[in-house]
Amino acid sequence: MNRTDRLYALVEELRAVAPQPKSARQLAERYEVSTRTIERDILALQESGVPIYAETGRRGGYVIDKTLTLPPLNFTAAEMVAIAVSLAREENTPFAAATRSALRKVLATASAAQTAEAGKLLDRVRLIGAAGPGEPARRPAAPEPAGQAPAEGKLPARDRAARLWCPPPAATVPLAIQETITARHVLRITYRDRHDRETVRDIEPVAFAATRTEWYLMAWCRLRGGARAFRVDRIRTADDTGEPASPRSYRDLDVDIPDAVVRRPDLRV
Repeated sequence: MNRTDRLYALVEELRAVAPQPKSARQLAERYEVSTRTIERDILALQESGVPIYAETGRRGGYVIDKTLTLPPLNFTAAEMVAIAVSLAREENTPFAAATRSALRKVLATASAAQTAEAGKLLDRVRLIGAAGPGEPARRPAAPEPAGQAPAEGKLPARDRAARLWCPPPAATVPLAIQETITARHVLRITYRDRHDRETVRDIEPVAFAATRTEWYLMAWCRLRGGARAFRVDRIRTADDTGEPASPRSYRDLDVDIPDAVVRRPDLRV
């Protein structure tokens, strides 16, 4: 998470729990940074006029005065993409019109830069088997030809059992993937496959792909020297190496899934 997004997130976090305080340690653990980084961020917010105060004592911490602040009106690129993807996946539900209205309001308040960043990320999302408005739902096709993903509806019994106890990946994993996709950087991941084996590998993220029940990261795997599909909930850690990745597109991966069952969500409402 970059500093600008973290500053917005800190304000939202403190607003959500106000008038209860949150310590620098708690905030540091929440955003996986040092307490010193949190203290610098809080100071920057205070200097910009955000009414954040420090309470002393054992249960002390930082408190924001909700009466002197407005709820955040800014949406991150990922938040805008989340609404657009939800709309694309739920076009045939009774709430499609409400979702479309929400996206329209978000776009009306977003800056050109925010919209451009959201569009860049959304261009890297594919929905497999999702039906458009007025279309019958298609049978999902899983991206098995790209590598490690099991076919939709054919999850091995061992895998089904593993999902009952397997802890979720760190909250920072999806964010790291998003940032490396748009920045075109190499991502280092720890991946647990269907046989419970973990490997550490450098990959070049290309796109998110979703079936009806699972999300996958489509990427070029340097360890295997080819295109692979990594189930997102099996990525245990993800770190941006900062190394530039090759400018690959979804089509460059040569995924053997018919175009007729693949949709690309967009920001048009």
